[in-house]
Amino acid sequence: MKNGIVDLRNHLFATLEDLRDKDNPMDLDRAKAIANVAQVVVNSAKVENEFMKISGHGGSGFIPEALPAPEGDKPGQPRLVRGTAHSGSK
Repeated sequence: MKNGIVDLRNHLFATLEDLRDKDNPMDLDRAKAIANVAQVVVNSAKVENEFMKISGHGGSGFIPEALPAPEGDKPGQPRLVRGTAHSGSK
């Protein structure tokens, strides 16, 4: 198992897919447990993000130093790089 923010997102979407499987849906208690643990991880990431903003450090292992712009983003749209908004232009 990988332990990055993208991996967490992938696990959560896989859980949603398993819940929607009409032939073999995931047990609801298991899905709730996954969601609860994911919320703890998200809360931890919020603290890491605040630390990066305050300290100027980039990346934390869980949150990469610079997140690539999601597909469909407009050029010049701000994104988080090293704890600050970045327009993507150099």
